[in-house]
Amino acid sequence: MALTRQVVSTLNNDGTDVMGPNVLAFHYPDENLVSGSLLTVEANHFAVLKSRGAVLGVYDTGQYPIQTPDKPLLGSIVTGFFGGQSPWQYEVLYVNRAKLLVRNTGIGTSAEMAEMAYQVEYYVHVDSKDDALKLITHMPFAKHFIGTDEVASYAGPVVEQAINQVIQVTPMEKINEHIHEIVELVKEHLGSFLGVYGVTLNDAKVLILPKDERMRELISLRAFGLSGLDAVRYYVALKMAEKGLVSAPNAAVGEPFFIGGATMGTFPVTNALQPAGPGPATGK
Repeated sequence: MALTRQVVSTLNNDGTDVMGPNVLAFHYPDENLVSGSLLTVEANHFAVLKSRGAVLGVYDTGQYPIQTPDKPLLGSIVTGFFGGQSPWQYEVLYVNRAKLLVRNTGIGTSAEMAEMAYQVEYYVHVDSKDDALKLITHMPFAKHFIGTDEVASYAGPVVEQAINQVIQVTPMEKINEHIHEIVELVKEHLGSFLGVYGVTLNDAKVLILPKDERMRELISLRAFGLSGLDAVRYYVALKMAEKGLVSAPNAAVGEPFFIGGATMGTFPVTNALQPAGPGPATGK
């Protein structure tokens, strides 16, 4: 099959760019490039030209003619020695230089061994042609793309280690007091790790919450200055109020509930936490 000159670009026929907000690098799928093909590099991309694993050049924004030795007059030699296929195969790899958002999530444990869910969001970009070369050298492609998901997978253990370094020795209620320390530690570890791949870390945000929803609500009540017992009482009262039980205020203050002068009970906290079922009259 005769090879023809072509325009190498990341743009689709409809004008959209395959290098979307989740794509860090793109391997151009056609390796049958010939001399004279035009390499187009958009304003927010780098391009790396390779042949048989060797890097021929790294390109900034612009259009560049590709000069390769696969001339048509070699046709008979190619047919005889290489089964009709050119011995020179070329690859174009595009690297996104725009800022991309990466997200890591996971589970850590506090000093009490309570499970804490964390979410780390950070922006990254590839700053220079040398960094683009580092990226395509050290990070393998998943088919034709390197996406932000792959970056998150590589960075996951580093993020987890940085977060656990603080929260594993910190009581659950005091973790947010150390959030600035955690953020700085994550940025330090993550920045050093990503730098090996030519990726620059711009900024990071860390959110840490108890994994159990009940614990989150109890800690929120403690934030109002309630004691541990009062927080549990108010939590139970809120759950009772959600079910329309008129005795919810009594549960909040730990007082008995009366119907027609008869005491219906004080609704101890330990019993109130049990699943709802047939119980005392609510006064309706």
